[in-house]
Amino acid sequence: MNPQALMDGLVAGSMIGLGAVGITLTYSILRFANFAHGELISSGAYFALLVASALGALFGGMSTPIGPFSFGWAVPVAAVVAFALNGALALLIDWLLFGRLRRQSATIIIMVMASFGAALTLRSLLEFIFTSSPAYYSRSLQIANSLGGGIRATPDQLLSLLVAAILVVAIHILLTRTAIGRSMRAVSENPQLAGVVGIEVRQVIRVVWLLGAGLAAVAGVTAGVLVQIRPQMGFDLLLPLFAAAILGGIGSVPGAMLAGLIVGLSEAIAVQLVGAEWRAAIAFVILVAVLLFRPQGLFGRAE
Repeated sequence: MNPQALMDGLVAGSMIGLGAVGITLTYSILRFANFAHGELISSGAYFALLVASALGALFGGMSTPIGPFSFGWAVPVAAVVAFALNGALALLIDWLLFGRLRRQSATIIIMVMASFGAALTLRSLLEFIFTSSPAYYSRSLQIANSLGGGIRATPDQLLSLLVAAILVVAIHILLTRTAIGRSMRAVSENPQLAGVVGIEVRQVIRVVWLLGAGLAAVAGVTAGVLVQIRPQMGFDLLLPLFAAAILGGIGSVPGAMLAGLIVGLSEAIAVQLVGAEWRAAIAFVILVAVLLFRPQGLFGRAE
């Protein structure tokens, strides 16, 4: 097997892991599978593209590549803004759709079907506004540097791994060392009891939407920097995202990231061994295997 597949798998896995963290957070609090999460990856990427383009037009120097990277300061600044804008979009969707269904005590299947509708609507809206043509943050070309052992990586790829690691550690600290993190874990365990003891469940839900959508935006920006931006990009990642969230164990942030890396590596190895046409099937195989043999995932608890 080509050792370069390991690096390719880690880079893809870091993007999958970031998206899976958002899914595992929303599922553990809201108790339904949000199939619109993939579209939040796409919307976050386009939010960043709009902001980066505006900054580049206003301040030309912000488009000049930073050191060895392919992008200028406009992209990191745009990623931060996109984190907030994507969180606001998620809150808007919750206010218009999911919040109303919760107040009506809608069943899980209704919430899931509503998320399908939200996903189709958002994807169509993105395609209507931006067309289906791919877009790019930068068209600068990079030369991959040798890391030894036949493995090569570009500076952008190495930065994406570092950003993913920092964000996962930061979210883990937030969940384990802060008051809002403890409230989130309490709501995850028992929403009714958490409300009885004085925890503001609505605030927790808002924070979860902000974090989940914000991480989806970062995953989208990463994918846009390394590959390209398309309205379908989030939909293409949806199955790997759920495979990683379930494999890692619902509610486990480190587990979601580790599982994302496993899924990414598995896909890369499958491309080398059996061909690229089987890449999409790997996530499905992993998902089915986990549900059959360890439904609680790597770090989850059996119920």
